[in-house]
Amino acid sequence: MDYFTTTSAASRRAASAIVVGIYDRNKLSQAAAEIDKASDGLLSKLLKSGSISSKLGKASVHHSLQGTRAQRVVTVGLGKADEFGVAALRKATAAAMTALDSHKITELVSYLTLEPAGKASPYYLARHTVQTIGDALYRFEMMKSTRRSPAPTLKKVGLAVEKRADSAQATLGAEHADAIVKSMSLAKDLGNLPPNVCTPTYLARTAQKLAKEHARFDTKIVNETEMKKLGMHSLLSVTAGTEEPAKLIVMQYKGNGKAAPVVLVGKGITFDSGGISIKPGPGMDEMKYDMCGAASVIATMAAVATLQLPINVTAVVPACENLPSGKATKPGDIVKSMSGQTIEILNTDAEGRLILCDALTYARRFKPAVTIDVATLTGACVIALGHHTSAVMSNNDALANELVASGVSAEDRAWQLPMADEYTQQLKSNFADMANVGGREGGAITAACFLSKFTDGMNWAHMDIAGTAWQTGSRKGGTGRPVPLLTQFLLARAAVLP
Repeated sequence: MDYFTTTSAASRRAASAIVVGIYDRNKLSQAAAEIDKASDGLLSKLLKSGSISSKLGKASVHHSLQGTRAQRVVTVGLGKADEFGVAALRKATAAAMTALDSHKITELVSYLTLEPAGKASPYYLARHTVQTIGDALYRFEMMKSTRRSPAPTLKKVGLAVEKRADSAQATLGAEHADAIVKSMSLAKDLGNLPPNVCTPTYLARTAQKLAKEHARFDTKIVNETEMKKLGMHSLLSVTAGTEEPAKLIVMQYKGNGKAAPVVLVGKGITFDSGGISIKPGPGMDEMKYDMCGAASVIATMAAVATLQLPINVTAVVPACENLPSGKATKPGDIVKSMSGQTIEILNTDAEGRLILCDALTYARRFKPAVTIDVATLTGACVIALGHHTSAVMSNNDALANELVASGVSAEDRAWQLPMADEYTQQLKSNFADMANVGGREGGAITAACFLSKFTDGMNWAHMDIAGTAWQTGSRKGGTGRPVPLLTQFLLARAAVLP
């Protein structure tokens, strides 16, 4: 996709389609007012007749509109002017893309980027617009043999700016958004692939391929034999019931000399049956998404490498399946983690923390400045925050605040949940150093408290994305979250934001 900026008036812009907005009470946006004037009040007449709606997210396509040079003019409702922010901008842009879905357009110019969306800068107006367009164009059809949708024809996206001085910011926003879109598509693809294709070995090969495609990038794969020598018996206990070999994927991007890296740890359970504590059948197919933490971490590494950020980032991805068999770990088994601490496994369906704890211990060897683990860890998090917001828990409030702020800027929201010793007490075991579950109450928090036992002395945060990594129902599919949040965090850390 090619991106450009323009200061041209909307009526004089030649393109396959242009997008303008209408606020509540029939208030025309800047570009819509200019088109209305050029068309002798045609938009005003359409508003009065009810042919155009100002309701947020309602879009209409008008062909060869009088007084304009564009082949199509898309009018989209923006809602109340005093409530129009980045979220509304994205909803309006998505609605315009839906309205254009059946139209073969090669060039689209958005004039919504001229609107004061919560006083967002030209950088963020462009970035959110391009990201929304990219999200709308995503399709997953690689497993279909017939009836595939036609490939998108859109090749160029224009972003209207108030003055030429804003072009540099808007262009940078489009560049960053393009990398985020491609990385989110990778994360979606990995999540949407069936578990008989997207195995731990497939994830490992994907990481190796990325290393070959980008500079300053190296990938190492640790096999089960090496894991045993390292003492990663907690991780290996999860994969005991399957024939598919586990992989520990280690990706290193070096963009800033010998500076301490940010380490991202992603949960990679490529299929989670629950093990001996088997899950109920309905919806179990969606447990292929239990590797979305791994997918988001791998995809974020791709974004960092694409943008060649001046920062060091390392990803550690423990990847395996969780299946029942005669060799599977049983409730009541006790295993020793790489840290030397022992764990009584009361529920084999609480397996994510068992692979993450060894990965966190492994991550210490990189002497990280910051360690962030990302995991579809608990159903309790979905109960607490629904499907809209990811959870953040940390042993450092400043780090948690940094992640939450990154989510706000990226429009990929997260919320901090508390951690305290009272929750940790729920993990007591009569027979081992700790149990792997602490009861139903505060389940997302006790899971984080379990992981905290392996992060002493580390600047660490845990993200539970169980509610945000994929959608269910008729729109079932990976979301690519929290790639935008993580990329924003790293962009800020690399000090490349305008």
